[in-house]
Amino acid sequence: MEKKHDTKKPPRGGFHPHEWIILITVMMASFLGRLDGTVVNLALPKMISDFGITVSQASWISTAYIIANAIFVPVFGKLGDLMGRKPLYLFGIIGFVITSVFAGLSNNLSQMIFFRILQAITVSIDYPLALSIIAFTFRDNARRAQAMGLWSAVFGVAAVFGPLVGGPLIDVFSWRSVFYINVPFGIIATFMAWKYIQEPVQKIKGLKNFDVWGSIILGIALGSLVLGLDQGQSWGWTSLKTVGTFAVSVISFVLFIFTEQRQVEPVVDLKFFKIPEFTISMIASFITFMGLIGGLFLLPIFVQDYLQYSVTQTGYLFIPMALGMLPAAQIGARLSIKFQPRYVVATGLAWASLVLFLFSGIDFTWSFTHFAVMLFALAIGLGLTFAPLTNAAISQVPMQEIGVASSVLALFRNIAGAFGIAIFATILTDSANSAIFAVQKYTVINTFDPTVLQKVAFLMGMKANLVSFSTVFLASSVIMLIGAFSALFLRPTSKAIGAKEIPSEGMM
Repeated sequence: MEKKHDTKKPPRGGFHPHEWIILITVMMASFLGRLDGTVVNLALPKMISDFGITVSQASWISTAYIIANAIFVPVFGKLGDLMGRKPLYLFGIIGFVITSVFAGLSNNLSQMIFFRILQAITVSIDYPLALSIIAFTFRDNARRAQAMGLWSAVFGVAAVFGPLVGGPLIDVFSWRSVFYINVPFGIIATFMAWKYIQEPVQKIKGLKNFDVWGSIILGIALGSLVLGLDQGQSWGWTSLKTVGTFAVSVISFVLFIFTEQRQVEPVVDLKFFKIPEFTISMIASFITFMGLIGGLFLLPIFVQDYLQYSVTQTGYLFIPMALGMLPAAQIGARLSIKFQPRYVVATGLAWASLVLFLFSGIDFTWSFTHFAVMLFALAIGLGLTFAPLTNAAISQVPMQEIGVASSVLALFRNIAGAFGIAIFATILTDSANSAIFAVQKYTVINTFDPTVLQKVAFLMGMKANLVSFSTVFLASSVIMLIGAFSALFLRPTSKAIGAKEIPSEGMM
């Protein structure tokens, strides 16, 4: 039986009295969730020491988090549409605060993995519900584009702020502080969400037709896919473990497609992919995030291992990127109103591709300023794409199904990041091995002095590693350029979000 919420909605095309406060609220929660995903990785060396575990064991702290997040994002996107988004959103923020405290109190690996899984589950509530709350709150097209630009930029800013925030916290206090820092900000975000956010769903359908089997099968498919991508390099890409894991994923995805066609309320409505704007946005987002994350996750390794930057110095290096992303996101939002979004997205990605190509000339002589300027330039290109891509993905989706649609967008971006890291880590390793053989082949040593031989071996290794990093950035540039090309297929649309609402469901 459907229940109707007694809530007021902002007039279509009008201004919500608290729209910018609501935006700040969801930005704060989204920032905390994404920051947590990056900053905890910085604390792994300290956890290894305190827990007395190996690097391989510690990797499961991140792997478990990534898998749980991937599995539950689409589930909560659908639950928000069925149960109401505000209570579920509040549950997510409160749950994140509580699990952060327990994660910080963990005394061994088992406890840490358990609470990291719970953290990932609560974080997975944020993305689909936040986007639908913004779409509901901002009914004016221009203001909504600005809001989405700012909110979308949070994800990039959180990624680059990880080393900046985490480094000093870990150095001055301990690794536990990266969890405790979530508590005061989470409490503030909870209060603001409770006070200002209005319920977007006007008629609650309930859980009668919730797609249980689809959720379970999708969870198996996503979990096995992410597990294979995350562990494939250490297991070996052709090993029985890796091949078996990917086989389970493929079979599960096929079964999932058949299952969803028979569900009343599918957890992922496959008819979304019949909407050209939605499908092309998914493709462009996937390619973009794969190229970006796959290329940039290696940069901190380079500056710390070969230029001897500290964790804090690495964080400072990414400040210009964060500063460039926010204004660029606003510019991209405004440009997408005046021009066709496909041209804005394609231009931004082409620019980002050019910057990544310039990164392929990376060298040990590059200064801090050189890296900072390059990262700022990269942020400009990426920032232009955030709002237009997000807006295009949901612009033709009924308002009552934006939660599911945005969860699919989040899912594609998460999987793209996993693909990018797996692919580029493999490229880095294989390229380094090939380069060292090439360097050895064309190197002539006319001495048997052990001191000289040791120095030569060191220099050859450095040269091989430099070549491998250059190859990674070159590959990242090519993938980003493919993303720019795919964006050109976005169709222009003047329809507002929710234009295809379903009257029979009584929404809005």
